[in-house]
Amino acid sequence: MTSIRHVLIVGGGFSGMATAIQCAKQGLKVDLVEIDREWRAYGAGISIGGPTLRALKTIGVVEAVMERGYCGDGVNLFAANGTPLGQLPTPRVAGPDIPGGGAIMRPILAEILAEATRAAGVHVHLGCTFSKIEQRDDGVEVTLTDGTQATYDLVIGADGLYSKVRQVLFPDAIQPRYTGQGIWRAVVPRPAEITCATMWMGHKVKAGVNPVSHDEMYVFVTEDRPTNERVNPERWPQMLRDLLASFSAPLVQSIRDQIGPHSTVIYRPLERLLVPQPWFAGRVVLVGDAVHATTPHMAAGAGIGLEDGIVLAEELARGATLGAALGAFQARRWERCRIVVENSNRLGEIEICGGDKAEHAQIMRETLMSLAQPI
Repeated sequence: MTSIRHVLIVGGGFSGMATAIQCAKQGLKVDLVEIDREWRAYGAGISIGGPTLRALKTIGVVEAVMERGYCGDGVNLFAANGTPLGQLPTPRVAGPDIPGGGAIMRPILAEILAEATRAAGVHVHLGCTFSKIEQRDDGVEVTLTDGTQATYDLVIGADGLYSKVRQVLFPDAIQPRYTGQGIWRAVVPRPAEITCATMWMGHKVKAGVNPVSHDEMYVFVTEDRPTNERVNPERWPQMLRDLLASFSAPLVQSIRDQIGPHSTVIYRPLERLLVPQPWFAGRVVLVGDAVHATTPHMAAGAGIGLEDGIVLAEELARGATLGAALGAFQARRWERCRIVVENSNRLGEIEICGGDKAEHAQIMRETLMSLAQPI
């Protein structure tokens, strides 16, 4: 085991919380700083595939996720008019008693992980982040925005797509890139016939639903938007209705009828990032969206971030030196994360150009099979 004893994690999102929980299990003293004083998670539903459920099982929260979310097997595919196109299988990689996929409201998943983080003994500091990081051979001196200072054996940057830790560590690193698509999300009542992820494939627009509880499901629609321009939130419900108008499938039209000015609709431009290796320098390492942010086409972005925390804690426990541990972490994570980021981006490209649907389906199948492998 490395000589690491005291760790600072910057960022209290999914990756940061998973890393904190798993490091605490290894007996490390863990501090976590999160700039949001309320520790909030924005968004509607989040799809969770079998590999993500496996990660949640390792972390120790899968039962709570299944209880407060919804899990099912397979992904049902339909044409825009409702004609069945088949089903993508979702292997039960988390165990025979855990379905191959599911979904949950993003704020609820964040709440579950936050409870587990505190229960693990992590020292959580809300409403602050770092103002200075100075590396030495024997530690990292960190000054927080509340004025406190401390020295850590390791600092872990889990502060998301526009990571300030990445900016300090690798000031010349590539920046996030807009993909040319945006995604719309809303939550509506779940009809009894929707028991798993379901998608309708339009010519260039894709619509889908996924149950997030026994009573609700979230709707997601991807569309082409050539430029990353601001869209007035007051227009979001009507814009989502307009996108759904092109789908004649009766269930999609029923969903459309439920969306109005009263609805909570969320729009987000899709961005991607895959930072070339290395992901660490000295005693500072990056995890999650700080190095591999993906679009939601494979429903794996949160999952690979959770896996980062699991693998990093494992390698810190078994590595002879910190450098060896961080090198092993990077080696185990690179190819898996690359596949998710690049294949998800390719799926978006195919959708934008109205490309080969057979290639689209093949990429989805091959990526699902790859993600089913052990981490």
